Amino acid sequence: MAQIRVNFLLLAVFLVLIGLAVSCKHAVSTNTEFNFFHAALIMTGVVLAHISVNLFNEYSDYFTRIDFNTVRTPFSGGTGMMVSGKTSPRAVIFTAVITLVVAFAIGCYFAMVSHWSILVISLTGALTIVGYTPFFQRIMLGEVFSGLTLGSFVVIGTYIAMTATPDMDLGRILTPGVLLVSIPPGILTSLLLLINEFLDTEADKQGGRRHLVTHFGKQKAAYIYAFGLFLTFVIILALPFLGMASKWIFLALIPLPLAFNNGFTAIRHYEDRTRIIKAMGKNVFIVLGTDLLMAVGILI
Repeated sequence: MAQIRVNFLLLAVFLVLIGLAVSCKHAVSTNTEFNFFHAALIMTGVVLAHISVNLFNEYSDYFTRIDFNTVRTPFSGGTGMMVSGKTSPRAVIFTAVITLVVAFAIGCYFAMVSHWSILVISLTGALTIVGYTPFFQRIMLGEVFSGLTLGSFVVIGTYIAMTATPDMDLGRILTPGVLLVSIPPGILTSLLLLINEFLDTEADKQGGRRHLVTHFGKQKAAYIYAFGLFLTFVIILALPFLGMASKWIFLALIPLPLAFNNGFTAIRHYEDRTRIIKAMGKNVFIVLGTDLLMAVGILI
């Protein structure tokens, strides 16, 4: 259970909840049925995909020796279970593949019963899961693809799977409102990864990783992190004025003071290990709290 990092799976759950909240509003406005079985199936598939990427990441970091050099915290640095001999690489990669196959099979099911675009989203997600550490994290695209696949695409994919039919035109499904609502969760997922990279910079360099922190340095990466937080809450604030959500979405602004404090901490204290670890913990609350409150605000 420790190796799949159960506590981090809440991210997948809350992302699906955002998509389900938008889908529920659509069902009410169009007087159509909300399919609870499909909702549970989507939740299962996304959680399994998240488990898979965690395990693929652990497996890759073990063989690139990154796991032997990282500073482990409750929020970063992996579990170290293979390093300590508590689990075997064979068991880890087997579980990673199985969870990925089941998650992809669920995606294929929705591609048949809902819309073909789910297959594109599922394929993109699967390629990102397998290629995240050995490829995307080496060409400075790790944060971008994590934000897309374990952020915006989860919200969009959930909505399509719950509301679309095979004969629908994609332009009718992907409304500006759905696309705009999906952006803040995507940014937040990227930021979750970004700030967790601060303590692993040297180990990542030795292991061949090239991400925003190793490329730009901690100081510039801290400004990118702070700007990402700013952009997230600006978009949330704008949603009702653009007619994309009711003012209940302002509930998602509750973590804003904590986000402001965290951005300031990152910029001022990016070299302070103790402060950054605290900021990483606060960032988890910012990301999960904002995602959950977005779902609640949309649903009300």
